[in-house]
Amino acid sequence: LKRSELETACEDFSNVIGSSSIGIVYKGTLSNGLEMAVISLPVTSAKEWSHQLQMQFRKKIETLSKVNHKNFVKLMGYCEEKNPFTRMMIFDYAPNGTLFEHLHVREAEHLDWGMRLRVTMGIAYCLEYMHQLVPPITHPNFNSSAVSLAEDYAAKISDFSLWNQVAAVQVQPTVTAILSPSSDTPHCNVYSFGLVLMEMMTGRVPLSSKNNGLLDNWASDYLRGSRPLQVWVDPMLRYFNPAQLEKIGEVIRKCLELDPQQRPTMKDVAAKLREITGVDQDKAAPRLTPIWWEEVEVLSVA
Repeated sequence: LKRSELETACEDFSNVIGSSSIGIVYKGTLSNGLEMAVISLPVTSAKEWSHQLQMQFRKKIETLSKVNHKNFVKLMGYCEEKNPFTRMMIFDYAPNGTLFEHLHVREAEHLDWGMRLRVTMGIAYCLEYMHQLVPPITHPNFNSSAVSLAEDYAAKISDFSLWNQVAAVQVQPTVTAILSPSSDTPHCNVYSFGLVLMEMMTGRVPLSSKNNGLLDNWASDYLRGSRPLQVWVDPMLRYFNPAQLEKIGEVIRKCLELDPQQRPTMKDVAAKLREITGVDQDKAAPRLTPIWWEEVEVLSVA
C-alpha cells in the first residue's frame, strides 16, 4: 500500500492509538469505511535499516500472511517506501480493545461468563489452526494483551500487543525481536494459553511482576491442589457455572505442566474445551467479517 493512502486514512498520521519502543500504531479508515490498524516501525532512516532487518521484515510479512483464521487479526498489507523512509504493516482493526483491558482496567466493560467462554474458544481454535500449519506457526509473546476483541467481542489473536499501553506486566521487545522468527514452540504456546485461561477465570495475572515472571503464590497454591479454582474466581463475575469452572480448571492444570512433553496439544485442548463449553468454531468466530484484500486492492489500483 502507498504511504500517501495510509496518510490520508490515518488523518495525516495524527490518529495515534498506541505507541512503544517498537513503533507507533495508528487507526486508519479507508474511503469505503474499512477500518485498519497501521503499525509504523521506529526507523526513520535507511542508515538504521540493515539488510538483516529488511529480510526479517519480509519474513514477518510472509509468516503473518499465511495465518488465515477468523479469530486472528489479519495482515491486510504493508508499506515500503524510500522517501520518506517507511516500513509499516497494516492489520484489521479490532474496536473493543484487548482482553487484558477488559479483565483489569476498571473503565473497560467486564466480560460475563458466556463471553469469556466464547473468547476462550476463539483463542483455542486459532492457536490450534496455527500449530497445524506446515510448518507450524507459534505466537512469540502470547498473553492477554495479544488478544483483541472484535465488534461483537469475539477473540482475535494479534501478533502485536504494542497498542495496549496497559500491559505493564509485559516487557516490550526491540524491533529486532519483533521481526525475528519465534523461538517458541507449540508447547510454550500451550503453557501461555493455560496462563491466559487462568487469568480469564480469576481476573488475576498469574505471573508475579516482583518475582522474575514466576507464578504468583495464589496460582502456585491452586496448581498444587491446595484450594479449588472457585475460591479464586473473578469477583466481577455475577454468574458462573461451577461444573464448567471445575472442568476448565483441569484443563488449566494440564496446560501448565512443568514438563512440556506432558502438556496436551492445542488440538486436544480445543476439543476438550469445546466439550465443556459447547461453543463450536462458528459461534466463536466474529459475526461480522470485513472483506480483506479485494477492497484494499481496488483502492490501491485506483
